[in-house]
Parts: sequence; C-alpha cells; structure tokens
Amino acid sequence: MKRLFPLQPPSSAEERDQRLMQMALRLARQAFDEDEVPVGALVVRGDRVLGSSGNQVERLADATAHAEMLALSQAFAAAGAKRLDGAELICTLEPCLQCAGALLHARVARVVYGAADPKFGAVESLLRAFELPGLNHRVLARGGVCAVESAELLRRFFRLRRGDPREA
Repeated sequence: MKRLFPLQPPSSAEERDQRLMQMALRLARQAFDEDEVPVGALVVRGDRVLGSSGNQVERLADATAHAEMLALSQAFAAAGAKRLDGAELICTLEPCLQCAGALLHARVARVVYGAADPKFGAVESLLRAFELPGLNHRVLARGGVCAVESAELLRRFFRLRRGDPREA
C-alpha cells in the first residue's frame, strides 16, 4: 500500500480533499485514454491508499465495472476484511445507486466526489441514498471538489464520442 503525501502533509482538510481528488482525476484521465467513461476513484484509510481504479466497463464488458466498485474490491483485498470502517472513497463523479449501495454495505465513512451526476447520481442529484430512513449506517458526503475539472473531462469525452467538431 502506498502512503499518501509522503513529502508534505496537507495543511487543511480542504487541501487534503483537493490533493486526493487530483489523484482520482489522474485515474479518470487514464480511463479516458482507454476509451472508458473518464471516472476515477480511490479508497483511502488514514494515510494509505487501499484501492484505486478508473472505469473499466468497456474493457471488461461489465456494466458494474465502475471505478468505485473496482477500487472497493481492491480495498477489501488490501484490508483483508468485508468492511472498510473509517475508509473514504474519493471519486471524480457522484456515485450511482449501485455504487452508493456498495459504499453503504462496505461501511465506508465518507465519500468525496467531484461532478454531480444529474442522470444517475445517488448522493444528491437523483436520489439521496445515504439519507434513506432505516439504514443502519450513515455515510458522510462532500460533493463539488474539483467539480469543474471533473465535469469538463466528462463533457470532452462525450463530445468526442458524438463526433463534435469542437473536439476535432
């Protein structure tokens, strides 16, 4: 497992979130380069990365191969446990319902995401999955971290897919 911030620790929680999101954005750019929807995610606990991935839906021909799901699978293996108490997920896009459910089951403590997802977002946009009554676990969430950069990467990807001349 890699240590986070080996040279200089962040000076604030805000700076920490920003620096972690920059790591997730690198994963999203790699997914973009592999012709995947550019979403990147990492799972951290304390000062360690437990898992990280970009989307691999096309590569694996698996609609569930979202960056969050793959990063969670790596984190379970690294932690040697089925729960990730105290862990955080950092993702460039608001988690969908599938990923929000997995985060609840994993007992992730906190989610930080970039761009909102008005079509599938299950944290604030379409549904507030972490606030459903009757849940036995609560996930704290913070959206909008590097949202402009995250959203622009997604817009560029889909413009290219449509053959938009602005991307030629």
